[in-house]
Amino acid sequence: MTPLFTAQRPPKSLCILRLSAIGDVTHALAVVQEIQRFYPECKITWIVGKAEYALLSAVTDLNLLAYDKKAGWKGMFALWKCLANQHFDALLNMQTAIRASVLSLGIKATYKIGFGEKRCREGQAWFVNQRVQDPENLHVMRGFMAFAEKIGVPAFTPKWALKLPEQVPQKFNLPDQYIVISPCSSKAEKDWLVERYAETANALNQLGFAVVICGSPAEREMEICRKITALCHFDAINLCGKTALNELCALIKNAQLVIAPDSGPAHIATMVGTPVIGLYAYHNPWRTGPYNNLQNVISVYEQNAQQEFGKPSTELPWATKLKGKNLMAQISVDAVLAEAKKILAK
Repeated sequence: MTPLFTAQRPPKSLCILRLSAIGDVTHALAVVQEIQRFYPECKITWIVGKAEYALLSAVTDLNLLAYDKKAGWKGMFALWKCLANQHFDALLNMQTAIRASVLSLGIKATYKIGFGEKRCREGQAWFVNQRVQDPENLHVMRGFMAFAEKIGVPAFTPKWALKLPEQVPQKFNLPDQYIVISPCSSKAEKDWLVERYAETANALNQLGFAVVICGSPAEREMEICRKITALCHFDAINLCGKTALNELCALIKNAQLVIAPDSGPAHIATMVGTPVIGLYAYHNPWRTGPYNNLQNVISVYEQNAQQEFGKPSTELPWATKLKGKNLMAQISVDAVLAEAKKILAK
């Protein structure tokens, strides 16, 4: 594959289009920052969702444009007006949702780059004039890295440059050693059982660790964190709804371990370099798991994929989501504790 740009013929301006979700945005961030390192004179504009803007603006110095999907056509027209006088050398459309493709119509760029055949969905191919080469590795991160390769960035190991507040442990009066449990994902079916989170917290506390429970201010998450805390046999530290996104990143960075389902905090842990045990049932962790801790994932995806489709996940479409009921209940406390002890022993 011949890259569109080179170090001798670098792009002068790029537009990144990745709106959501927080986990995917953390993956994209590593790629965008690598592009910045290789093309330091290139002006990069990133169009990102409202919630994800709050995260990126708190931890990086990128040129960001927030787009609120709830604003509908009004928000789309406002964004187009903001970019009316700009022409980019390339648009990296790193989101296959039809909303992102429609949004791309009002962005002027010489090259409009989308995903390859295996990862392209919702008709994105009709909105681009260049496509990346599908990587063999299933992970979302590798799919984003293919965009960097397309514009001439050499192969790299993802890394993040972040600005995080240093006083978070003191602000919340946290002990030197603690473990974070972030119990909630974007959908209730992907959450582990409340009782098992509490049982795990109790066992970890018996090993001498404080346990911090965290989550967003959403009422569902607040209620789940309250229930877990109430079932703990010790004073768990419930910070659900109390941390800004940059504080959550710093909280996770200073932890010895994070336990979380398929959710943003699992990917934040990878981003800040903290070991994380991801809990998976409905999505393939080799595709969506915490990139630097895939070896620590506790997953029941494969056996349920076999049961539902009668074939291994390697023979299923890339983004296959399972439909079984209560699959997360198949993950045992013993399995999570065994992995936690292995990590903590290091």
